[in-house]
Amino acid sequence: MNKPRRILIIRTDRLGDVVLSTPVIKNLRKKYPDNYISFICRPYTKKILEQNPYLDELIVYDKYGNDKSFLATLKFALSLRKKKFDLVLILHPTNRSHLIAFLAGIPKRIGWDKKLSFLLTDKLIHTKGQGKKHELEYNLDLLRYLGISAEDKEIYIPIKNDCRQKVDKILEKKGIEEKDKLIVIHPSASCPSKRWPKDKFIKLVKMLKKEKDIKIAIITSADQKEFGKGISKIEGVVDLCGCLSIPETIALIKRVRLFISCDSGPVHIAAGLNKPVISIFGRSQAGLSPKRWAPTGKNSYFLHKDVGCKTCLAHNCQKGFLCLQAVKPSEVYALAKKFV
Repeated sequence: MNKPRRILIIRTDRLGDVVLSTPVIKNLRKKYPDNYISFICRPYTKKILEQNPYLDELIVYDKYGNDKSFLATLKFALSLRKKKFDLVLILHPTNRSHLIAFLAGIPKRIGWDKKLSFLLTDKLIHTKGQGKKHELEYNLDLLRYLGISAEDKEIYIPIKNDCRQKVDKILEKKGIEEKDKLIVIHPSASCPSKRWPKDKFIKLVKMLKKEKDIKIAIITSADQKEFGKGISKIEGVVDLCGCLSIPETIALIKRVRLFISCDSGPVHIAAGLNKPVISIFGRSQAGLSPKRWAPTGKNSYFLHKDVGCKTCLAHNCQKGFLCLQAVKPSEVYALAKKFV
């Protein structure tokens, strides 16, 4: 194809997925410094992209809200048609994304051979379920298909000054100073197959509290506050569950000595900020495994146990998530001690 003038990227899944897509934006900008680049995402993930210097436009598609109906999706697609994009990269295959790109009349539509993929003009064989490489690499494969080398794999995450100032004030009120060794724990995740049991988090926190000069804070999103209950009641633990927006969470993570979490979006934020990370994984299914989803930073670690399941049923597990149960608080504590 001729050199594209107006390029669209689509990724409408979760927070961590969008974080792992940011290298695509940067590499596109390096290849096409003067072109117009837009990104379609969901409302709650836009905060990751709002200050991205390599984007010209951020477009929000509210697939579970205002844009849920077919009529609203059609209207959304027709509004895109007016923008006259000539290339779209669909990083995560969904029926809606493929339909929107088709109805928007974008002549070059590149994506994965899955979910109404006949609507694409160029399809890569969908092997993500095999988990042979990291999701970040799968994202960059779409650029490689275009002949773009995509050597820069650095994640870009903006830190807003007002959020940094707000978080600093919150921590100061809670008795946490800059010199303190702050550990932030995120005990929630999007599905049960990712959640390390609460009682194990409680044991871990009690172990960590024995370390000198340690301060511990617990965070969750507003809709997952229940997973912080019990942990946040431990004496001296700062309860920030449901209190922070995504930009404020980013500012908080920038302050940490160590971030400990289940397999979740904030793990990739911490890794992208080059903070030490310990992520606790369940699930042995190849496409859901650490090989594809582990944090990518140089100080990033994960704990994952193979408990001999021949077939991983993920969130439909019939064995009480033995893989998560097998990760011991003492193992996480031993790894955490390297950073505190």
